[in-house]
Amino acid sequence: MHVFKEFEAKVRAALTAMEAAGELPAGLDLSRVTVEPPRDPSHGDVSTNAAMVLAKPAGKPPRVLAEALVARLRELPEVTAAELAGPGFVNLRVAADWWLARLADVLVAGTDFGKSDMGAGHHVNVEYVSANPTGPMHIGHTRGAVVGDALSALLEKAGYSVTREYYINDAGAQVDVLARSAYLRYREALGEEIGEIPAGLYPGDYLKPVGQALAERDGRKWLEADEAEWLAVFREFTVARMMEGIKSDLALLGVKHDVFSSEKALVDAGMVDVALKALEDQGLIYVGVLEPPKGKKPEDWEPRPQTLFKASEFGDDVDRPLRKSDGSWTYFANDIAYHYDKFRRGSPELIDVLGADHGGYVKRMQAATTAITGGKGALDVKICQLVNLMDAGVPVKMSKRAGRFVTLRDIVEEVSAGVVRFIMLTRRNDQTLDFDVAKVTEQSKENPVFYVQYAHARCKSVLRHAAEAYPGWDLSGDALAKADLTRLSAPEEVDLVRQMLSFPRLVEAAAEAHEPHRVAFYLYDLASSFHGLWNKGRDDTTLRFLIETDPELTRARLALVKSVSLVVAAGLQIMGVEPVEEMR
Repeated sequence: MHVFKEFEAKVRAALTAMEAAGELPAGLDLSRVTVEPPRDPSHGDVSTNAAMVLAKPAGKPPRVLAEALVARLRELPEVTAAELAGPGFVNLRVAADWWLARLADVLVAGTDFGKSDMGAGHHVNVEYVSANPTGPMHIGHTRGAVVGDALSALLEKAGYSVTREYYINDAGAQVDVLARSAYLRYREALGEEIGEIPAGLYPGDYLKPVGQALAERDGRKWLEADEAEWLAVFREFTVARMMEGIKSDLALLGVKHDVFSSEKALVDAGMVDVALKALEDQGLIYVGVLEPPKGKKPEDWEPRPQTLFKASEFGDDVDRPLRKSDGSWTYFANDIAYHYDKFRRGSPELIDVLGADHGGYVKRMQAATTAITGGKGALDVKICQLVNLMDAGVPVKMSKRAGRFVTLRDIVEEVSAGVVRFIMLTRRNDQTLDFDVAKVTEQSKENPVFYVQYAHARCKSVLRHAAEAYPGWDLSGDALAKADLTRLSAPEEVDLVRQMLSFPRLVEAAAEAHEPHRVAFYLYDLASSFHGLWNKGRDDTTLRFLIETDPELTRARLALVKSVSLVVAAGLQIMGVEPVEEMR
């Protein structure tokens, strides 16, 4: 049940009736008519812009059209007041009993409440994490992993068909550096004194087991061999080992992917040539000389003819190089081929969840996606800003140069996967996030994980006490949906019901905007309302959930409590967080 869609249907029916009565011209386009909550709750429960967007095509002043619409909407039995506001908005107030009756929809749907057919099964490819396979997942990778996974679940809840994808960057120079670093550890495993790790190689101890495994498998076979003989072998083995570790870490966090695509396999299959041939056939590739970068010109910059993509024709700031000076393809060329491949696999809508260092990548890749798909594909890039790791307000020092960093596994084992996932969604992805290990385990309102989980645990506690006090009662959702919900007469109870019934709209809006953090914000607000009602019941016995002298009121309030637990659980399900039954 999506209450605002139901009212949208009622508004459209009123407009159709006005058309039949000659109050509106026939054939008006109603696609821009919206029905949503007013920005200011004091203005009512439901607001529509119908008069505003239809006034010009109807040839009438907005307020005149709004007055006619108000007259018709006042006739609806559930509408207690219909008012004209501002230049032509129509605000409706809806009877409390109408809201309360729809609480049954939550109880019957269970954690499926909020599911939508908005996506109509359209296919979306969400690529996330895609960390270079050169080491373990660290705290910085964690945010993109959670955002991508939650966004995928959100889109599925809204009715889209989603492919979760990881792109393995295993074709660039960094994997050759990785192979050389592993070779050093291989020599170490065979008893050589390797001394300090040379600059430019990966210094972390995480490569020691890789070197040991290669030594056990191949013995001294590669010690005297030229690099040309062993490089490809060490590269393939080490990348495979790194990916095993990455997949294990992601599983620990509860993050899953449907597809792991290899950049090297893409290049080896000739997909770069195929993609760029498609651009060339459209006249979008040429040889030219770029202007020097704006600002301070790099010392090694020199004007030279380059193979360029006409990115500026598709919204980018400048045209982009496709070949390096040695004749090999640029990373950008490989990325064009990869996005073309995703599109050809059946995903017209593409979403990339990337780290903060990819900010300059967005325009060029969106331009390339539009061009390579002939305008049939669309790319949205979600940039995840940095995570500042702290402990009780003190920054945790890390050194990439020394190979010391806090891994994803470290942080999950410290505070649990659920806590990590929730906290990573408490800010917009494009805002820096502070992750304080001490604070995220506090039991206070300031800790959003605790506050939301405590609401769910309190609901479960009430239901357990009810099962003990009324052993013969059926406390299932279906049974409680039959309670006399009109007994919920306290303003706080009605407001809580309204808040829960806005969840389906929240799901659709968050999915449309590709913003899973909205779910975390919603759950915090819902938890705050529930805790507020709980606290009032401690002071006012008439507001308590179990009223021994009034079983019908008790049933209605248990329906309310059960509904809160279901909506919280449904929201946490999108976030990939397990709801707790009791706090410890």
